[in-house]
Amino acid sequence: MHLVSVFTVTATATRPSQATLTTRHMLNKVPEITVYFWIIKILCTTVGESFADYINSTLGFGLTNTTLVFSAALIAVLVGQFRLRRYLPPVYWAVVVLISVVGTLLTDNLTDAHGVPLWISTVIFTALQVVVFGIWYVRERTLSIHTIVTTPRESFYWLTVLVTFALGTAAGDWTLELTGWGPGWSVLLPAGLIFAVFAAWRLGAGPILCFWLAFILTRPLGANLGDFLGAPHADGGLGLGTLWTSVIFLAAILLVVVYLTITRADVTEGSHAGTSTPFPPSPLPAGATPEGREARVLVISDRTGATPALLEAIKHRGEQGPARFRLVVANPARAEAHLLHPERHEKAQEAEEVLHEAGAAIEQAAGGPVIGSVSIRHDPMDAIEETLMNEPVDEIILSVVPHGVARWLHQDLQHRLAHFGLPVTAVEDNASATATRSSSNA
Repeated sequence: MHLVSVFTVTATATRPSQATLTTRHMLNKVPEITVYFWIIKILCTTVGESFADYINSTLGFGLTNTTLVFSAALIAVLVGQFRLRRYLPPVYWAVVVLISVVGTLLTDNLTDAHGVPLWISTVIFTALQVVVFGIWYVRERTLSIHTIVTTPRESFYWLTVLVTFALGTAAGDWTLELTGWGPGWSVLLPAGLIFAVFAAWRLGAGPILCFWLAFILTRPLGANLGDFLGAPHADGGLGLGTLWTSVIFLAAILLVVVYLTITRADVTEGSHAGTSTPFPPSPLPAGATPEGREARVLVISDRTGATPALLEAIKHRGEQGPARFRLVVANPARAEAHLLHPERHEKAQEAEEVLHEAGAAIEQAAGGPVIGSVSIRHDPMDAIEETLMNEPVDEIILSVVPHGVARWLHQDLQHRLAHFGLPVTAVEDNASATATRSSSNA
């Protein structure tokens, strides 16, 4: 017996899972969160501030006309973005540039045209952000940007991005109003907060929460940077003006986007160290019905060994009827700063070695060959969803340590997977090695 083990990105998705056949699936429409992502994001926020000011004030378009022009341009580019079935850097980042301008103008309209105080705008957009996140999570059971593969998820994503720009503008301007800081000093606060979020993430804070906090904070950072570059020397700035600040940053965005388009350094489906091995075809005997074939069972573990409880669950499932097993281990590495960060691959190869060592025990429990792989994803939910995008699955076995609070709120992984309509078995490595089964209707 042998365990087929492949270090792989499970995101080489080309077909939907059996659980979600009714939804339009695409390759991930969002780039990987590399250093390039944050560079362009900050550049875009600076352009959102300086370019909007240039069109509105310097050219004299006025706030209303500027808002209408950029809103129309945003809608046109968004239509193109939604028609694509994969991430394309020029289109994606064109949307981000335009949405940064429109998000800035939303807050400016409330403040300048309607006299809404900045603290009220901040409260409004914070509440709206919470509502958008809440609806997104209730519907999809995840806020991860690694699996923006359906039109509803992409819609939630872009709505969230728009609100984050408006919220970042309101909160950043309100902070400056309270502190009275000049352009130079105002850059330090959001930069320090972003560093604090990064440190919290490295110490174990939730990656999704840290990502969205940093995403919001880059808005005041980029805007304050734009003010510092464009403001006259008498006001503590460098005196470049809004036009030259916009030109310089747009040129920088263009150069990075061209680089990413050529190298595909931030494309999910192209960044892996191996090739995923899907479930091999299982032809049905003559006259057999689809129900008569072997069940395709996905086993997900955030441990890198074969625990007694997991072996017992696999053995128990094998005794119930014909089944083929795929074991996917979430990547032990938490590195997200760069897609090809060495830590990801080093940790994945360590986990792969353990998979080989545990192969005999796993195959003995399964009663046959098992396909094993180490996902590039650290989050088990991302690893599951990318596998479901890649191949059909009939059942899931989880060997993932649930968070106590999440379980109490029924937001642990087992409950979050219920919307796929698949039977889920959650196993825990305790003294009794119990397994809890949830029905497909749970």
